[in-house]
Order: sequence, then C-alpha cells, then structure tokens
Amino acid sequence: MIRRLHWGCGPKTPYGWVNSDIAPFPGVDVVADILSGLPFPDNSFDVIVSIHVLPEIPYRSLPAALSELRRVLCPGGVLRLALPDMNKAIQAYRNDDVDYFFLIPDEEAYSISSKMITQLLWYGQSRTLFTPEFAREALTKAAYIEISDCAFRVTESNHPGITDLDDRELESFFIEARKPTTP
Repeated sequence: MIRRLHWGCGPKTPYGWVNSDIAPFPGVDVVADILSGLPFPDNSFDVIVSIHVLPEIPYRSLPAALSELRRVLCPGGVLRLALPDMNKAIQAYRNDDVDYFFLIPDEEAYSISSKMITQLLWYGQSRTLFTPEFAREALTKAAYIEISDCAFRVTESNHPGITDLDDRELESFFIEARKPTTP
C-alpha cells in the first residue's frame, strides 16, 4: 500500500491521505509546523503532495522545509508541488488580461496591477514567489533528483494517484522531484 502525505492540506482532507496542516481544520490528521519538524519517522511516505503551500514559507526557510519533506519521503519517493506561477501572472498583466485574475474581486483590488499583486501575495499569506526555474533550483539545493515539470493531472512518476489533488490549473505550475535512493 502506498503511503501518501498531503502536506498543507487546509480544509481539503481527502480520504486515503495523511492530511497535515499547521491549523487544526476538521479532518486534519496531523497538526504540525514543518519548520518545527513533522512528527513522522524518517522514510514514512512514498508520495507527498502540496498545493500552494510552499509560498507561505519564508524564503530563508525554504531549504529547511524542503529538507524536512525529503526526510519523511522514502528513498525513491516523489514530492509533487503545485505552485502559483509568477510567470503566468506577469504575462497576464502584460497582456492586460484582467480575466486571469478572476479570483480577486473588484471590491478587493480594482486595477490589474493591484489584482496581480494581491493574487501573487495571496492577501499577504505568501512570503515567497515562484517560477518553475526558481522551484527547480530550490529542489536541487535541497538534494532532490529527477526534477520534472509536469502538466496538470499528468505525472512523471509511477504513482498515478499523485495527481488526484491537482487544483488551480490556470494559475499554477506543477513540478515533481524524487528523493535519492542512496544518501
């Protein structure tokens, strides 16, 4: 049986996953702050998925967070991240595509630049912005291997269920990385 962690699940707590978040939402199995360490033994999970949570980690703490996720992955295990794509937001801004920023109502931000900034920073929750290139660099520095850009609901891994949690296709990019099998 594949052991799967949904890190930073928020209120989305699907069956068949160990759902972990810093907040005690209903259905969260494990409440923990990744920067204080996850309460799992080394090599606990075959798959870890996180949707739009890594941006909430401060830039200087990214290596620690990615290393902690790597610690709880089994050797050869796969991390799949969905991250807000700063490149897409900038392109929409340059193309004056206000519809791209539909998640931000006019009552919150009226101009396209205000919508872009509000969406990228997600009302101040996000502390780190991402592009695919930046994510690959951060994963490489955290000792992940076989880093792959993936499409929405498409995986490079041998775990087809890893895409079950994919969300926010319009504004996101998806990336997978593997924990080495040897230290």
